[in-house]
Amino acid sequence: MINVVVAGAAGRMGCRVVALIKDSTVLTLTGAIEGKGHRALGEDAGERAGCGHAGIPITDDFTSLLDQCEVVVNFSAPEATLQLLRATAKHRRAMVIGTTGFSAPQLEELQALALQTPCVLSPNMSVGVNLIYKVVGEMAKTLGDQYDIEVIEAHHRYKKDAPSGTALKIAEVLAKTVGRDLNQVGVYARKGLVGERKKGEIGIQTIRAGDIVGDHTILFGGMGERIEVIHRASNRDTFAGGALRAAQWVVRQPPGLYDMMDVLGLQ
Repeated sequence: MINVVVAGAAGRMGCRVVALIKDSTVLTLTGAIEGKGHRALGEDAGERAGCGHAGIPITDDFTSLLDQCEVVVNFSAPEATLQLLRATAKHRRAMVIGTTGFSAPQLEELQALALQTPCVLSPNMSVGVNLIYKVVGEMAKTLGDQYDIEVIEAHHRYKKDAPSGTALKIAEVLAKTVGRDLNQVGVYARKGLVGERKKGEIGIQTIRAGDIVGDHTILFGGMGERIEVIHRASNRDTFAGGALRAAQWVVRQPPGLYDMMDVLGLQ
């Protein structure tokens, strides 16, 4: 059995990770973490997740759990993630990170810390979405400059960062494949008399509404036809399951920064 600590254990994603570990035959929950002052501190992680008693209280004392685990699965805020990764790297434990919204300096620190410990970082742990990363790049290469590219993402009203990390990753894959710099060609909003669409633009548009788990559409628009690749998540188990697949994989890897494409052998 692989011993797992879940960080952000009382959140939407953390609860599903806890529930799937409880049902797993290869993973066991040895700790559950939340930030200082969180209202769920002291609660049983399984009961918080709605999957029954797990015998693991949610705590804010992360370092006390590191000796008991092999891998940390983390869905928390960017700064909290870095704090956890600093301690994880010091203790040479593996980590799976599904957090999004990192700033450039935060990503630089994360990359440096990953030199000390095996770490999987992915804005989307879904197997289907990571397959899309692979497929849409090939599509963009074949379709060429005659097709306009738009990425549209929709999430629930509570999501704090925009565009989603997944949408940005898709746009980065597309831009790299067709030899463009996303910083130069990315268009994140259109309003007013903006003129004709510029050649080479990659649009990334955001929707926030209700309880949408996560929808992503990649649209290739040509003269006379439109091709759409759509991924819709109906619940969070696709992401939680992918994260646990990554957890099983990363404990066997040397120190370094990996993503789900590595986990799935799609590189």
